[in-house]
Amino acid sequence: MSCTESFITVVSGLPRAGTSMMMQMLEAGGMPVLADTIRAADEDNLRGYYELQAVMRTRRDPSWVKDAFGRAVKIIYLLLIDLPTDYTYRVVFMRRNIDEVVRSQQTMLARRGTQGAGIPAPEMIRTFQRQLAECDAWLAQQPGFQVLDVEYRAVIEDALGQAHRVRDFLCPTLDVVAMVETVDPDLYRQRS
Repeated sequence: MSCTESFITVVSGLPRAGTSMMMQMLEAGGMPVLADTIRAADEDNLRGYYELQAVMRTRRDPSWVKDAFGRAVKIIYLLLIDLPTDYTYRVVFMRRNIDEVVRSQQTMLARRGTQGAGIPAPEMIRTFQRQLAECDAWLAQQPGFQVLDVEYRAVIEDALGQAHRVRDFLCPTLDVVAMVETVDPDLYRQRS
C-alpha cells in the first residue's frame, strides 16, 4: 500500500490559481492523477488542465470518488462541498493574489469570447473573496479534510521549498526534484 492510499488527494483553489501546475508537480513526483483529456491544452494552459469531467457531476453521482484513493484529483473550490464527507481527504489549496486571478480569468474569458468577460474586476474580486471565505469556513468544519495552503507565487519563487512542504503533507516518497522540474516561471504571466 502506498503512503497516499488511505486518503484522496485533492488539488483545489480559484480558477487560474495554479491548480494545473500543482497537478503537474504531483504527477511528476510520482503520484497517479485522475484526469481525462476532454479539455485539451490551449494558449491559457499550455500543459493541460488536468480535469476530470466526472467531478462536475459529483453532487448527482459521486461514484468516482471511491476509486480516487491514492490519486490526485483537481476540484475547483466551489465543488468541494459536493464530496462525500465519509471519506478522508488531503487538500492542497492553491492561493494566488486575487487581482492576478481576476486578470488572468478575464484574459482567458475574453480570448474565448465566453460570457463573464464583461464582469467588472471589482465585482469579480468581491465574489471570489466571499466564496473563498465560505469555502474556508466549510473546510474548517469538516473532520475528514486536512488542508495545506500553497501560494502560487511561493511555488514560482521557491519551488523546492514548496515541493518539500507538499511532500511532507502528502507522502514522503514524492520526488521533489522531479516536482520542481515542472515549474516554469515563464508561465507566470499575470503578475501584480
